[in-house]
Amino acid sequence: MSENNNHQIMDTQKDLFDEKKSTLQKYQEIVVGKPGLLNMIKFELIITLFSWMPGALGLFLRQKFYRAIFGSMGRGVAIGANVGIRHPGKIRVGNNVVIDDNCVLDAKGENNKGIDIHDGVFIGRSTILTCHNGDIVLEENVNIGFNCVISSLSKIVIKKNHLMAAFCYLVGGDHDSDRTDIPVLMQGRSSKGITIEENVWLGAGVSVLDGTTIGRDSIIGAHAVVNKDITEFAIAAGVPAKFMWDRRKGKEHNEILKGENLET
Repeated sequence: MSENNNHQIMDTQKDLFDEKKSTLQKYQEIVVGKPGLLNMIKFELIITLFSWMPGALGLFLRQKFYRAIFGSMGRGVAIGANVGIRHPGKIRVGNNVVIDDNCVLDAKGENNKGIDIHDGVFIGRSTILTCHNGDIVLEENVNIGFNCVISSLSKIVIKKNHLMAAFCYLVGGDHDSDRTDIPVLMQGRSSKGITIEENVWLGAGVSVLDGTTIGRDSIIGAHAVVNKDITEFAIAAGVPAKFMWDRRKGKEHNEILKGENLET
């Protein structure tokens, strides 16, 4: 998908309700991602036989067989039970990656690249990575907590050594709402993308909105809403998130800055 701003998005909901397509066609387009009966049979067999299996045996068998449906898959990959997979041919996984139970890896789209998970990434239980014809890139040593959602309509890039606490939400797109004669649901969607630079820590429950960049070595406080760019080495918090102080300054400087804020 093009990374241009204000690109219109075709919703999955419209594809599901397309009366011109059979249920099998819809399933193959939305879930399998590749045409052809043999591709669907291979996908169904592997998922049905191995996706649910608990314990070490399940981890071993998924490591052996999922490489037959993924775009690529490195060494030492551990994929938990009941991980939902869509368009696996556009999912590329590096070495020593851990994907916990009940996650969703959804790379669907007509002309996107999909999901790239680099070496040493950990994805916590019940986290969702979903592409709406967009791309998601997790660079080396990204650590994502439980129950996070990363939703991309164009491109979301999380650079290396990232720490994301539980229940974070990265919203890489927006609904158009200019018209009032039709519901927002029926209007188009747009996306500018999200970039999170190296060594960033997002506290629990942080929301990062479309079109934002978070600078390297920043820390975002719990439950903050990031709706504009955050400078590098910043500590920011609040709704919306506001710059509090620079991490490169010493503790003494930060205490002085707090005192000045209290006086005002």
